[in-house]
Amino acid sequence: MSPATHPWFVRGDIDGFFGLFLDNLLQLMVISVLGGTVCGLPPALINGRILPGAALSILVGNLFYAWQARRLARKTGRDDVTALPYGINTPSVMAFIFLIMGPVYQQTKNPTLAWQAGLLACFLSGVMEFIGAFCGDWLRRHTPRAALLSALAGVAVTLIAMGFVFQLFANPVVGFFPMMLILIGYASRIRLPLNLPIGLAAVLLGTLIAWGLRFAGHDFFQPSTQPVAFHFYPFIPVFHDLASSLSSGIGWRFLAVIFPMGLFTVIGSLQNLESAEAAGDRYQTRSSLLANGIGTLCAACFGSAFPTTLYIGHPGWKAMGARAGYSAANGIIISLLCVFGGVSLVLHYIPMEATLGILVWISVIMTAQAFQETPKAHALAVAIGLMPSLAIWALLLIEASIRAAGSTLFQTAPRFGADLFVHGVIALSQGFILTSMILAAIIAHSIDRELFKAALWSFAGALLSAVGIIHAYDLTAQGVQNHFGLLAAPGFVVGYALTGCALLGLHFRDRRTRPDPLTQQPAAVEQELQ
Repeated sequence: MSPATHPWFVRGDIDGFFGLFLDNLLQLMVISVLGGTVCGLPPALINGRILPGAALSILVGNLFYAWQARRLARKTGRDDVTALPYGINTPSVMAFIFLIMGPVYQQTKNPTLAWQAGLLACFLSGVMEFIGAFCGDWLRRHTPRAALLSALAGVAVTLIAMGFVFQLFANPVVGFFPMMLILIGYASRIRLPLNLPIGLAAVLLGTLIAWGLRFAGHDFFQPSTQPVAFHFYPFIPVFHDLASSLSSGIGWRFLAVIFPMGLFTVIGSLQNLESAEAAGDRYQTRSSLLANGIGTLCAACFGSAFPTTLYIGHPGWKAMGARAGYSAANGIIISLLCVFGGVSLVLHYIPMEATLGILVWISVIMTAQAFQETPKAHALAVAIGLMPSLAIWALLLIEASIRAAGSTLFQTAPRFGADLFVHGVIALSQGFILTSMILAAIIAHSIDRELFKAALWSFAGALLSAVGIIHAYDLTAQGVQNHFGLLAAPGFVVGYALTGCALLGLHFRDRRTRPDPLTQQPAAVEQELQ
């Protein structure tokens, strides 16, 4: 087909743009606020180095994935190919701020050193993503789809959807109607008058309601108080600071945080590629992960301490009708806002609650996909795979409640007793993405009577538990900390190992007792002749 058959921008890209743009904008706002309060980063550093670096990484990745989608559309002759959603890695933002940059600032009171430690973490994460591009295909081929999708579904329904749902229900006057309009519109695929995109109409109506009530004297909507000061912040390489971070010993002390986060980013990208394929768009693993790693390396080289990644939710954007244009538009608009200092401009005029319905829709469809796009018999494996995400969500709720009461989990944990097995919650939440994959894979292979493969996954769980990547933790006055080392979680090592041995025993028993089709063939033929 000719390029004219595949326009760069279609109507569905408007809705897709709003969802992806909002998600990236939220991450930039979090960086602006927490970077200053937790890490002591001055506004000049945030606005002049970190945000432009983040914008460049977003621009590079989004333009590549938009081109990749158009290339796939031309190759297959289809006009419904949707680009992979991409942006700043939300879990890494929180981990790097609270577990790397924040502690460095608290120890040294030097924001530059805290920033440089973040640059090192971002750079090493990009290296891991780059390396993962060359082994990702193998891992993807040998992992059941239920294991890949159930982990994504768990993250979508807990860490993404529920927080936004609570926010919407806390302010229903502004947020409930736009959310329901989005859910009903996308689920039914009904068309609005004047053929308006559902997402755009919901955001406009929510914004009109919010400002109308504000002018009437009600305070359901409070505009952002962040000042909007336009200024030109160009892309400037920070090779000297990056070299300083590589030669300094400060950032290297946090490898226990950097390595698991980099590993989770690679695995999460594989899950998102599997999700896209389940929705009908099969992208090459290597080129997709290479672009992801290059985007993160661009971030580190130009001042951003925060990696980028493929986002969950490709089926949601595809169901909106988004194609390639939404990705390119997101990269361009985000870059312009960062380069000209206008990150807070949008949130000053558009209430957050009016836009969150789009993200709720994406989370809901991701959860549904985990059950719809796996073999029906594997529904049990998907259900098991949701549990680790429920654990991390429960832990976040527990910690937030305890902090609000003026205490800490370290002080409160002994008082729970049998009313709440909080140590079980913590153990299941540690390395929850990998745990979700392992549990779902064991069950999926067991359902298919592939007991040898299930045993291998069990032994993988024992190995990861032994070194502390999953289930191991230390509960300290500063909160739940990673615990790495030999036999870091011995109880789980024993449990996974015994499970693997039992599966191996059952596997070899089945091999001995299972009839040989070759030896059974003459009898079957004789019976058929009779």
